[in-house]
Amino acid sequence: LALASSGVHSNGYSMVRKIIELSGMNWSDAAPFAAGKTLGEALMEPTRIYVKPLLAALKETSGIKALAHITGGGLPENLPRVLPNGTRAVIDTQSWQWPAVFRWLQEQGQVPTNEMYRTFNCGVGMVVVVPEAQVDQTLALLEASGENAFVIGAIHASDNDEPEVSLEGLAS
Repeated sequence: LALASSGVHSNGYSMVRKIIELSGMNWSDAAPFAAGKTLGEALMEPTRIYVKPLLAALKETSGIKALAHITGGGLPENLPRVLPNGTRAVIDTQSWQWPAVFRWLQEQGQVPTNEMYRTFNCGVGMVVVVPEAQVDQTLALLEASGENAFVIGAIHASDNDEPEVSLEGLAS
């Protein structure tokens, strides 16, 4: 399962600064992707904190097996840290839409999609690993706590010794 991010969070700012430079915009300019905010305000949106909803869900269900905060390195680098060897997380990249900030960063910086996923959270701030039988209950608990939660993929067995992530459905 995925919990939506509130924006860039605190990752990828070297790239963000370079993209702003390439765009010719200033931090004080109106953000083209966030009405009523400056570019700086929109890009510095505080990191969403997931502790309270996750603690509530952990108390109400025994189904949560792992949590992965999606920080620098994105899904490909953060998710394997919580997976056992011999597994592969198959992420359906079509199961959510990127927030406008990520589409703007990609367009302005002409950043390849794979690089976006390696640098930014692309709208997924936290991954919650649960057995398939616990998906509905866990989603309901997280949504009742005010989270935008959704199914992002599945964990499968893999022939590789190390855990891995496969991003399926990538658009160029």
